[in-house]
Amino acid sequence: MENAFGQPQSLVVLGGSSDIARALTRKLCAARTTTVVLAGRNHDLLAEAEAEARAAGAQKTATVLFNADEPSGAQRCVEECFAAAGGPVDLVVMAVGLLGDQRDMETDPTQAARMITINVTWPVAALTEVRNRLLAQGHGRILVMSSVAAVRVRRSSYLYGGAKAGLDRLLWGMADSLRGTGVRMQLLRPGFVRSKMTTGQKEIPFTTGVDEVADNVVKGLATDDLVIWSPPVLRWVFAVLRHLPAPLWRKIADG
Repeated sequence: MENAFGQPQSLVVLGGSSDIARALTRKLCAARTTTVVLAGRNHDLLAEAEAEARAAGAQKTATVLFNADEPSGAQRCVEECFAAAGGPVDLVVMAVGLLGDQRDMETDPTQAARMITINVTWPVAALTEVRNRLLAQGHGRILVMSSVAAVRVRRSSYLYGGAKAGLDRLLWGMADSLRGTGVRMQLLRPGFVRSKMTTGQKEIPFTTGVDEVADNVVKGLATDDLVIWSPPVLRWVFAVLRHLPAPLWRKIADG
């Protein structure tokens, strides 16, 4: 069970080899988490993340392989993760996502569809089963990694931003469906984060590192906030940006 500070004893991470997920797992294991199940598509990266979790304090760990290009396998993945945990799961983190290259994808129908599959379809299928299982056990929390890109979509990344926006909006409704059940959902909206996913991209104002994002999440888990912003100042920045007139938004967002 989670304690009063939102620190879980058992953790399942879908997309467990992502840089942010790994940083968060390390933080949680250093605090209280003893059971960790990491799911992803890359066996070697999962093994590295599993070793990090053990070094940080996890006592029981496991890995599960899945392919986010195949939503039909999402339920099986979740089933295997919960079985590997061997008991109630306190926190499920959804960290599956694809940034991609807008310039290549916007002219390729197959790649455009893949963006939606990985960023929306697979996560929704998996979260539906996660919801079922947490409701059955009567408690638990879901943390979904969204993005500030979901708040107002830019022309230069409309496939990624649009996918995140769709998932973000859907999960507001899912969060409402969990009210009063003992199960809670939170969304993480980080800004630009230095990670493997953003290697080679130009940094922008309020850029952070994965450890700072993990710190913000740990603090956010101790609150009842639906949205965790990283860095927190972006809550106020986007409170303004989301209401800018379109011509001004285009100028600021895409230069």
